[in-house]
Amino acid sequence: MTQADVIAANLSAVRDGIAEAALRAGRSPDEVHLVAVTKTHPPEMVVVAWEAGQRYFGENRPEEGEAKIPRVRELLSGAPADAQPVWHMIGHIQSRKARLVAAFFDVVHSLDRLKVARRLSVCAVEAGRGIPVLLECNVSGEASKSGYAAAGWESDAEVRSRLLDEVRSVVELPGLRVDGLMTMAPIVDDTEDVRPVFASLRALRDWLGESFPQLDLLHLSMGMTSDYQVAVEEGATLVRVGRAIFGARGT
Repeated sequence: MTQADVIAANLSAVRDGIAEAALRAGRSPDEVHLVAVTKTHPPEMVVVAWEAGQRYFGENRPEEGEAKIPRVRELLSGAPADAQPVWHMIGHIQSRKARLVAAFFDVVHSLDRLKVARRLSVCAVEAGRGIPVLLECNVSGEASKSGYAAAGWESDAEVRSRLLDEVRSVVELPGLRVDGLMTMAPIVDDTEDVRPVFASLRALRDWLGESFPQLDLLHLSMGMTSDYQVAVEEGATLVRVGRAIFGARGT
């Protein structure tokens, strides 16, 4: 099989997995969008996935997107405007890289602190853009994970109060539109162990939706190669899958 055949087969398998998980949960598979994570993979591989029908792509580093996204656009210059890749920033953002994010990415999953939100807001306004963003929330409590501190929010009034203040501060910024939440689950041997993390994020999204009725918090970005089916069963609308599509990352 050629590389194109392998990627097409992998995409089909992941899409089937998403559909099966959605149906088990009584959901429509159309509610879930696959973000193919292309970190360290070359532009040509993005084009191969695009030719297999993939449209949403994710990058972890703004500087890699700065180099890769224009090259992909060049390679797909003859494609219709409504079929161009949609680029998702899914990795940690430093405030000094916010301008790159505003320049090259269509959606941001990983807005994890007010300092970055304020900087991204300035860059979005300067670029004349309104950027859809998801707030990254650390519901697992792992010290190694980024995100707004949300562990124990269900039972801790102080955590809830702080989250309300932090979300309110982001919502008030121009140039950004809060569309939902994102989380990174722990790496575990049994994927069932992460189900409570995904369920907690979904419940947090619903609670924030009641607290901010002016927002349309449609999206939950959760689930990767090892656990995306559990995430879909628990309400994910965006799953971030790389290895199961493209194989092991390069260096």
